[in-house]
Amino acid sequence: MDAAEAVHRLGGVCTWRQLRRAVPWRSIGSAVESGDVVRLRRGLYGLKGADEAPATARRLTGTLSHRSAALHWDWRVKTTPRLPDVTLARHRRLPQGARDVATLHWRNLPADHVWSHVTSPARTVVDCCLDLPFDEALSVFDSALRSGLRRREVTALAVALGPRQRARVLRVARHADSRAANPFESVLRAIALGVPGLTVEAQVRLRYDDLYARVDLADELLQIVIEADSHEFHAERRAFDRDCRRYDELTVRDWIVLRFTWEQVMFEPGWVSDVLARAVALRRESRARLRPAA
Repeated sequence: MDAAEAVHRLGGVCTWRQLRRAVPWRSIGSAVESGDVVRLRRGLYGLKGADEAPATARRLTGTLSHRSAALHWDWRVKTTPRLPDVTLARHRRLPQGARDVATLHWRNLPADHVWSHVTSPARTVVDCCLDLPFDEALSVFDSALRSGLRRREVTALAVALGPRQRARVLRVARHADSRAANPFESVLRAIALGVPGLTVEAQVRLRYDDLYARVDLADELLQIVIEADSHEFHAERRAFDRDCRRYDELTVRDWIVLRFTWEQVMFEPGWVSDVLARAVALRRESRARLRPAA
């Protein structure tokens, strides 16, 4: 995995320390030199073109929005945009060549929702909830909460929307969770939320007399653990050994432990959902067999 792919997997923006955990430091320097990775400011890195996105919005006399605005606020996204997301006022004449340099959105934004040609943090989340798939919107909302944005700032803007739009924003708001570490975990949780009978929480702490384990997702009632198994965190042998021990200890305590890779979660969500559904069915069948006969 090269440095640019690592930045993409980390959410489109990351610190030097996060990037260094994923790839050798020499590859970071060469990626910056080639322009595939850009240094946004001291210790913070993004992908090619990220530093030019605000200038593109200003040149089009539009507003940087959606995923590009999220990256501007140093939030992580599931999919980094190939071209900057720019919102233009409805019925505005399209600037020449605009479609070649930006992904365009059409919306009349109140003046107080725009900060220096970028949608405000709360407005950015609202737009993502309205226009992006649920898993992408959840990734942005989770990251916004991690950064300190308050949920009520977003829901306050949703009140002014029409019924369908308001319901769409509030659905994401209801499930958003600052405990999700990155878009990988957010997307995995979005998949799990769509599985009937499965109720998961993020970053659950499981305690026994001789075991403490913090897991990415867990349904404590069904005793199902779901892990976003990132290669980034297994760069060290000790970390890999610790994870194996934790999974084995949970398994012998009757937990179903499921581990999914980044590729599976991002590119095979249907298969991931099917595995989770089968785990729920397996747990329910095993418990039904243990119930005493009437």
